[in-house]
Amino acid sequence: MTATLTALLCIGLSLGTRTRVQAGTLPKPRLWAEPAAVIPRGEPVTLWCEGPPGAQEYSLYKQGSQVPWKRQTSLELKNGANFSIPSMREGDAGHYHCYHRSPAGWSQHSEPLELVVTGCYSKPSLSALPGPEVTSGGSVTLQCASWQGYDRFILTKEGGDKLSWSLDSQKSLAGQVQALFHVDHLTPRQRWTFRCYGCYSNKPQVWSSSSDTLELLVSGISTGQGPQGSSKVVIGVSVASSLLLLLLLLLLFLYWHRGRSRKADATMTDTEPEDGVELDAQAAPSKDPQDVTYAQLDS
Repeated sequence: MTATLTALLCIGLSLGTRTRVQAGTLPKPRLWAEPAAVIPRGEPVTLWCEGPPGAQEYSLYKQGSQVPWKRQTSLELKNGANFSIPSMREGDAGHYHCYHRSPAGWSQHSEPLELVVTGCYSKPSLSALPGPEVTSGGSVTLQCASWQGYDRFILTKEGGDKLSWSLDSQKSLAGQVQALFHVDHLTPRQRWTFRCYGCYSNKPQVWSSSSDTLELLVSGISTGQGPQGSSKVVIGVSVASSLLLLLLLLLLFLYWHRGRSRKADATMTDTEPEDGVELDAQAAPSKDPQDVTYAQLDS
């Protein structure tokens, strides 16, 4: 009897150890938000948790909670589950991750998803220093500022890449809080449209309303990098203009000189004596005997 209990106990310990080893060792699922992870207040959003075929249960957790925020269990699940938020609120913002369960055990948790709600405070202002017109290859400083006293500012770039940057705020000389974002290597091959938001350090996923959009106007094709390329273009244009001016002056001079020559010829024709035969005989006697005889008879 004692031997039987010992064997059963060993089997139970072995199974328990195997279960603990298997739990959390399956590949982690993928978690994303549609239409985006930054949602205006009051708008709907859906969180998708995608795992391998055969998963029987999906659980969605919010950071700071020990129990599932939402859970879906169904034998009809194929490759994932969706968790809907019909109207985004401040309490819905935060970090999320999800798990899936199959007969082999629980998976690892997904990469965290940061869900942000916007439109909760007044919008900041966004401007370009020194201005929104930039030469290709150049740089610009974007100033996000507000009287609201935000602890941090977030700058976002619209487009397919959807880039974002964040900086702690600083006091400006005017008394506002601001953040200065330096953007360089600008090219005209893409659109440079930006927005900015403000937030407080105790609620980093609760943002203000968006600033007005700011679009940078990048023009020109530089042959070099930065101001050097622009200088080369200016020098080339100046040389071409000088050569064109010299060519025009030369054409004017030739036209003037030709006009003077024609005028001189006309003057000589008008002042020639009427008795041209006698003048020709004395000034340039002909060597032809007939001509000489004719001249003498004429005299």
